[in-house]
Amino acid sequence: MTRVPYTKTALTYAAQLSQLKDRGLIIDDEQFFLEILEKKSYYRLSGYWYPFLADKENHLFKEGSSFEAVYNLYCFDRELRQLVIKELEKIEIAVRAKMIYVFSHSLGPFWYTDAGNFSNAGSHGETLSKIQTEYQRSDAQFIKAFRKKYSDKFPPSWTAFEVISFGTISRLYATINPGRSKREVARYFGMRDKAFASWLHGLVYIRNVCAHHSRLWNRVMRIQPMKPASTKNQWLRNTEIPNNRTYFLLSMMIYLLDSIEEPHLIQDEIKILLNEYPQVHFAAMGFPDDWKSEPLWK
Repeated sequence: MTRVPYTKTALTYAAQLSQLKDRGLIIDDEQFFLEILEKKSYYRLSGYWYPFLADKENHLFKEGSSFEAVYNLYCFDRELRQLVIKELEKIEIAVRAKMIYVFSHSLGPFWYTDAGNFSNAGSHGETLSKIQTEYQRSDAQFIKAFRKKYSDKFPPSWTAFEVISFGTISRLYATINPGRSKREVARYFGMRDKAFASWLHGLVYIRNVCAHHSRLWNRVMRIQPMKPASTKNQWLRNTEIPNNRTYFLLSMMIYLLDSIEEPHLIQDEIKILLNEYPQVHFAAMGFPDDWKSEPLWK
């Protein structure tokens, strides 16, 4: 396909409203629509009216499509992201804590700085460079105190892990040499180390989706976490579900929260959310027909 220059010009809010109505979207409260458009932007909202299009090439809506339905979908997705971020925090903190404890006792306080502990020296060098940037950028009081008192280029892991990103922590776990300590961390979460590393990568991805307020509900994930061959605790009985949809990622979170015995009500909260927005199609998120009968989701 031959590429062409982008020639479209910006439209006023009024022109955007008129264009959508011409394409068949029902907008009963035009003032409300304009207010939402100004706060959210046309392009962000377009991801939520895309499923309502009958002709996606010409952007023509299915008969009866309304902005009210579109905005309800937007609100559902926002609440889903907020729920995911809240519960991911518990998992992320547990991952940081367990890695600090296990690797510091087996490899020393500065284990993350030693290239010999990692399978790829080049990859480790890149990761360490990112850690240095995150460390130098931090204005946390405990970091300032460490830099003032000690001559070390990096702080011990229990200090560093308070300021480096979850993505960096995921890379450290993925690339640290296989062995007893790596397996011990994964076992704490009821998993084998290879699958756990894959799940961490998936959690970082979904965290970034939520943190950037991107659409989650019907997203086809670019990152596809492994389907575990075996788990210590209750996992999904239906192994045929796709591993690149929201349902799989939510199931991962439930499993990990259950494994570390962290109090949560994520199953109930998601069920309540789905009941509040009955127009949301479960299948678009990868939910199978029998999802409510899964022991993991009870």
